[in-house]
Amino acid sequence: MIKFLDLQKINLTHQDEIEKKLSHVFRSGWYLMGQELSAFESSLSQYIGTKHTIGVANGLDALRLILRGYIEMGIMQKGDEILVPSNTYIASILAISDNGLVPVFVEPDINNYNIDIAKIEENITSKTKGILIVHLYGRTVFSDKLKDFAEKYQLKIIEDNAQAIGAEWKGKKTGNLGDAAGFSFYPGKNLGALGDAGAVTTNDENLAKIIRALANYGSDQKYINIYQGLNSRLDEIQAAVLGVKLKYIDEENSTRKKIARKYISKISNPKIILPLFPTDENEHVWHLFVIRVQNREKLQEYLTENGIQTLIHYPIPPHKQKAYKEWNSLSFPISEKIHEEVLSLPISPVMTEEETDKVIEIVNRF
Repeated sequence: MIKFLDLQKINLTHQDEIEKKLSHVFRSGWYLMGQELSAFESSLSQYIGTKHTIGVANGLDALRLILRGYIEMGIMQKGDEILVPSNTYIASILAISDNGLVPVFVEPDINNYNIDIAKIEENITSKTKGILIVHLYGRTVFSDKLKDFAEKYQLKIIEDNAQAIGAEWKGKKTGNLGDAAGFSFYPGKNLGALGDAGAVTTNDENLAKIIRALANYGSDQKYINIYQGLNSRLDEIQAAVLGVKLKYIDEENSTRKKIARKYISKISNPKIILPLFPTDENEHVWHLFVIRVQNREKLQEYLTENGIQTLIHYPIPPHKQKAYKEWNSLSFPISEKIHEEVLSLPISPVMTEEETDKVIEIVNRF
């Protein structure tokens, strides 16, 4: 069986370094808010190019905390609108509604599955305070036009960078393109922890200070609580593991690109719509390799029978979820089409040449 993502194999690649670090943390007697966290925050800031990184418990919290930070700063208030792609994982939406803000859905571009920047301006109202962009599947979404809209209407650009660590736009890393960014280090991400973990990056010193306090019970010094905060902290063990794996992220992303390139050049089945390489290859880190096909269930079944594991990212768009039944009657045809047709093929830094060839051969036989 070709696994969709062989996490065990990925982590065993760094076994010696990780085990050494784990042992060091265990023996140190210090498990939260310690040296490993500081070291990882500093390494991530350096890698992304931002002044500030705050390690938090997970990717959803990273986004929740950014929006909550803007509320504490008086830049946003409950009832304000945040533009967000209608084609995304539900966490992007949960972060908005959890803060009493209103998500306004914008359809994606069918060619790259990311928010269609050309459709942003028509959705801006006097209540719009931010644009939450999602670099979906590892592909950067950004443009000078987007920056112009943000400036013209005084909007904050928040990046959901859960899937695109290492991707770039005009030589600048995602996570440093907007005003603040949320990262997820869920184990299956390109940079994955051994459990839940996340981070916020920003160049805004005031925002960073507020988020750091909010994530620590709203406290900026022990037992003094200036906000009604959360408990959302990146622990020493996860920080240590991420510190090791961050050193290899570019190398591993480059392996993913090679596999993607091979898939795109060798999969020739006319039934299948392949993703496109952006003009600048650095804009995509291929967290997922997502194809579209009309009879998806048949293809998935066929691949399973032939020993290839696939996943669907994602079967139900956020506006059709039970959690948001008030939006179930809304229609976003492009998003709905994507969610009905997408299938993710195996891609990872530990996939062998033989496995890649086998996937290509079997997909072409369908």
